[in-house]
Amino acid sequence: MKKATWAEPYKIKMVEPLRNITRNEREKLVKLAGYNTFQLKAEDVYIDLLTDSGTGAMSDRQWAGLMMGDESYSGSRNFYRLEAAVHEYYGYKYVVPTHQGRGAEHLISRLLIRPGMYVPGNMYFTSTRLHQELAGGIFVDVIVDEAHDPDSGFPFKGNVDLQKLENLISKVGAANIAYLSLATTVNMAGGQPISLENLKQVRKLTQQHNILIIHDMARVAENAYMIQQLEPGYADKSIAAITKEICSLTDGAVMSGKKDALVNIGGLLAINDQGVYEEAKNLVIVYEGMHTYGGMAGRDMEAMAIGIAESVDEDHISFRVHQVHYLGNLLRDAGIPVVKPIGTHGVFINAAAFLPHIPQIKFPAQALTVALYEAGGIRSVERGIVSAGRNKETGDHHYPSLELVRLAIPRRVYTMSHLDVVADAVVDVFENRYRVPGLEMVFEPKYMRFFQARFEQVVCEPQSILE
Repeated sequence: MKKATWAEPYKIKMVEPLRNITRNEREKLVKLAGYNTFQLKAEDVYIDLLTDSGTGAMSDRQWAGLMMGDESYSGSRNFYRLEAAVHEYYGYKYVVPTHQGRGAEHLISRLLIRPGMYVPGNMYFTSTRLHQELAGGIFVDVIVDEAHDPDSGFPFKGNVDLQKLENLISKVGAANIAYLSLATTVNMAGGQPISLENLKQVRKLTQQHNILIIHDMARVAENAYMIQQLEPGYADKSIAAITKEICSLTDGAVMSGKKDALVNIGGLLAINDQGVYEEAKNLVIVYEGMHTYGGMAGRDMEAMAIGIAESVDEDHISFRVHQVHYLGNLLRDAGIPVVKPIGTHGVFINAAAFLPHIPQIKFPAQALTVALYEAGGIRSVERGIVSAGRNKETGDHHYPSLELVRLAIPRRVYTMSHLDVVADAVVDVFENRYRVPGLEMVFEPKYMRFFQARFEQVVCEPQSILE
């Protein structure tokens, strides 16, 4: 895609000034942060690609919706607006709001998982797997093999491997499977979509064994866009129609509204089974709030209802994904090893190939996030051995096949010129990549260590040889 052929499908009404400090200052600050980009102050970041979660820009309609907030403790009219939006655009019967997506993950895990049960999924996500494990579940990866190969051009790396799923059912029995955890798109694989053809086959198999499908639909509209663009028979269908068809093939969903739904906070649990809904209504009061607000303010529910409608707008979703692909193509054309195909919410750099002199035990992806910040003030996130955590049985690290750095692009925030700056910084680091040191972990929290872990730099052998 040529930049000249595309323009943002919106105009800017308000700006937030950016501050770009010197490299020397950045080197000092990231050291103070324990070489963990999560621990940096936002004001010290030039272009923030840490996450696309809650970092988007709301529309004028959403901002207007905030003024319609009904902050009644129970029965807020904004809840019914949110409920109606879920019915219209996703088709699920029952809705329980939560403060964000992981609140919904917590609820569904508590409700459906008994200790020792298995939870197959199309690749793990950090908070999702943690909630499943805290409930006593055992996660099993049933994604297609192509998802673990960063150089594979297979367009639907989010697909479930039906044989892997059948093998698990045969091995442990359907009664010992809590549900199938199905993400659209798959974050840890590089933002890769699942095809509707595969989902239909999965639905058929799970129905034969009476296994529920619980859908992580944080980025379902982005997945729908890729289906529209790549899957035969869907080119003439609307994003809204494809999104609803995806949801119709599942039994319930957890959603972070901070992605597709374009809000800064909020989430929900949606379910079709009335019995599970009644249990969720009761449990949400314990951990979140009344079932008609669930940890959200009325004004945020209103903004989320509007954002759900905006998320399936053809112009919006087309530009959103094309902006990601623009950066991805810039990096690919410059010889940067990126995950192929380019995903939908960010560009994922293959850190193992980018920094071949740093062994996985020295955290190459984490080291690359540090180098990108030092070089250009670009904040990114590690998605490799640090994010994978430890095997709770052996205590050793999980060693994922993918060692990635994610450049997540917030929705409606940055222009193409910002992405040009990002690409220049990545190329600069790549040209000096053998000077990037590895890391050792010196502080490790118990849960989701990537948020708060601290590191120290260590020289890896090829760097010593170069010097």
